[in-house]
Amino acid sequence: MAKLKTAFFCRNCGAEASKWTGRCPACGEWNTYVEETVEKKAAHPAYDSGERIRPQKLSEISALPHGRIDTLNGELNRALGGGLVPGSLVLLGGEPGIGKSTLALQIALQLKGQTVLYVSGEESLQQIKMRAERIGEGNGDDCLFLNETSLEAILTHCREFNPGLLFIDSIQTISTQSIDSSAGSVSQIRECTATLLKFAKMTHTSVFLIGHITKDGILAGPKVLEHIVDTVLQFEGDHNHVYRILRSLKNRFGATSELGIFEMRGNGLREVGNPSEMLITANEEGLSGIGIGATVDGVRPFLIEVQALVSSAVYGTPQRSCIGFDARRLNMLLAVLEKRAGFRLSAKDVFLNIAGGLKVDDPAIDMAVIAAIMSSNIDTAIRHQCCFSGEVGLSGEIRPVSRIEQRIQEAQKLGFTRMFVAGANRKGIDVSGMSIEVVFVSKVEHLFKALFGKNS
Repeated sequence: MAKLKTAFFCRNCGAEASKWTGRCPACGEWNTYVEETVEKKAAHPAYDSGERIRPQKLSEISALPHGRIDTLNGELNRALGGGLVPGSLVLLGGEPGIGKSTLALQIALQLKGQTVLYVSGEESLQQIKMRAERIGEGNGDDCLFLNETSLEAILTHCREFNPGLLFIDSIQTISTQSIDSSAGSVSQIRECTATLLKFAKMTHTSVFLIGHITKDGILAGPKVLEHIVDTVLQFEGDHNHVYRILRSLKNRFGATSELGIFEMRGNGLREVGNPSEMLITANEEGLSGIGIGATVDGVRPFLIEVQALVSSAVYGTPQRSCIGFDARRLNMLLAVLEKRAGFRLSAKDVFLNIAGGLKVDDPAIDMAVIAAIMSSNIDTAIRHQCCFSGEVGLSGEIRPVSRIEQRIQEAQKLGFTRMFVAGANRKGIDVSGMSIEVVFVSKVEHLFKALFGKNS
């Protein structure tokens, strides 16, 4: 009996070696090499016709017969750059239970006019039907469902039904007979993805792959998986909150600065067209410690609510806790308030929370953070319908931020009457035709006087 050939693969980058090694020479990660059985692969007749492809001039190449495919989901179209490109390979990743399969099933049931093949290697057909009935998106007459884990069988069904859109849930459960290793291994994921990419390009079939992520929050499988596909979409969000962010990490057919926002409900994911209205609560009672900041994620501006609580330290050592904001940046802002504005916060606990379960890394939110902290420290509410947008420097100056006009327009659209921005942004905007009052501040102490002074 012939001896099986084995090789070692790095689970992080997919590098191959003839023997085990502690550290991968390609990516530098430790203890990532695993042994797998390899075998020479055979071409599958579903798409490999054996014909030799001749190089063509640019003028000889025919354009795609149709434009982008409308998924009938505005937020997904936004993340994809305007719609789904025929023949593209899209990888959708995210934590377990975040809504990947729900979104894929909603899109499969919504599309009309073309055949959709939904392949699940994790759920039975009865489980898929239960979810479809819960979602209630149409009757799914144009959608075919298949429970299969063999890549060869999936390609055979694709040749028979000729779908315009193919969903694979998930790529970690699919295996090919050309490689003698278990599903989910490095070689299986790499080979199955490469085969599906070739199938998509030759038949102009759009393919959606659902992928798992590791405990570190990165897509499971070799790093080469992200290089093979055309688009990488990642679902982000907290299981304790209802909002989900669909972020584009890679897009060969559009910008990676777009993102889609969804709300998880009992009947599936709902598009959030205006996230600012959902993330801001009505503060009619005039509560202290609440500041509204204007942030831009990608190219999309929206307003978020920053909540702060400052109290005397009971257990000796002051606590510094924040959710959705960088803890090191919070410590820096507290030091600026103590040094430049005279706030004695060294003996007080400071708690900070970004409402809605979002994680914000935009420096323009700094002014809203210090405004909320000052408001909670003196237990005085910020005047109603005020928002902030500005970066705070170590010397206490308010630094300008980019796309300030988009932030001001978003605040004006939501009915805010007053907005504090950096004084250096005065040159780049025209406030003559705006109904919102724009207040320019250059230092932290000036912001405190403008908010809580006698004439504020």
